[in-house]
Amino acid sequence: MKISARNVLKGKIIDVTKGATTAHVKIEIGGRIIVTSSITNAAVDELGLKVGQEAFAIIKASDVMVGVAD
Repeated sequence: MKISARNVLKGKIIDVTKGATTAHVKIEIGGRIIVTSSITNAAVDELGLKVGQEAFAIIKASDVMVGVAD
């Protein structure tokens, strides 16, 4: 897999929840840190995503927001 994104986080799928058209895929990337992605149900099916499968969270964004608690 060759991609231009530099933020590639390897992990394991711990949950796939399909909705009407969109699915939420949770990937545990280590130390109980979980990244959740919203993708189409069609993408889940095309990639054959399943709980327990190794996967990569690939983050490519032009803007990243940061917040802190008061």
